Amino acid sequence: MIDVYSWATPNGHKVHIMLEECALRYTVHPVDIGAGDQFKPAFLAISPNNKIPAIKDSDGPDGKPISLFESGAILIYLASKAGRFLPSDVAGKYKALEWLMFQMASVGPMLGQAHHFRVYAPEKLEYAIQRYTNEAKRLYHVIDRRLAQSEYLASNEYSIADIATWPWTRSWKNQGVDVAEYPHFKRWFDAIEGRPAVKRGVEVLANARKPITDEKAREILFGATQYQRR
Repeated sequence: MIDVYSWATPNGHKVHIMLEECALRYTVHPVDIGAGDQFKPAFLAISPNNKIPAIKDSDGPDGKPISLFESGAILIYLASKAGRFLPSDVAGKYKALEWLMFQMASVGPMLGQAHHFRVYAPEKLEYAIQRYTNEAKRLYHVIDRRLAQSEYLASNEYSIADIATWPWTRSWKNQGVDVAEYPHFKRWFDAIEGRPAVKRGVEVLANARKPITDEKAREILFGATQYQRR
């Protein structure tokens, strides 16, 4: 059994979708990041960077328990465990990992910043809005150009690179992107959205998440609480 400590965010949904795609047994434990659950000692013990998601697998390597944080590492682990969504041939494996790292290093951080400055920032800083909106559009173009050559990001086979990237693109409107400008991306997005496991994955904890409107939640997520030493 896999215990998943998560919330309904793009990084959380990566792991929810992967678990559903692989039909692995799991129990989800909500970590309400707007209430500060990510700073509790029990969670920090498995996720020292106080970020969701994290997992505990009671049946880890050699039958021994293992815990993991960082969504990319979790996806690689689950792909290895299930024997799915990461090619077995060396070249294919590294192509999938290449696009996974693209998501981890660029898509997630930059689209997150675009979303933050366009939607959540207390001040509308035009420089920041333009900078990250333009970067979001650039990244969508990179994805669109790649998908003109390949059905999925790494190859013509669905992989953890797609599972990692897709949840971040669900909020393209908030990122200042017009998907009509990226037809290959739109074809890929719609195909993934229609997968039954993806539909189930994005419903995990969706009813528990609430819009970030109160000042306490904003302070926990974006204020001084984030930067306290623990």
